[in-house]
Amino acid sequence: MTIHALNDQEVRLLRNEIELLMAERQRLLQVAGAAAVLVANLDSDNLPDDQDTIDAAEVLAESLNELSEETLKDALEVVRAEFDPDAQQAAAQ
Repeated sequence: MTIHALNDQEVRLLRNEIELLMAERQRLLQVAGAAAVLVANLDSDNLPDDQDTIDAAEVLAESLNELSEETLKDALEVVRAEFDPDAQQAAAQ
């Protein structure tokens, strides 16, 4: 096998791996977007008193807060969610 053929094979393998990673990123963005919508619509006063549920909600919210603004925006676009400033302001009151 020539060096050129080996390089072509490596390029093909890398291209396939990148395609797999991009598809996985899309799925993860969809999950993150759905989770962000869920957290945004949760009323913490209506969460069950179960401490495990409260802890899980906190972990989810903290994880979403750690995402970069660009990634969160991409995630919300994937699930076609729109930011509603009026709803956010009402929730803060």
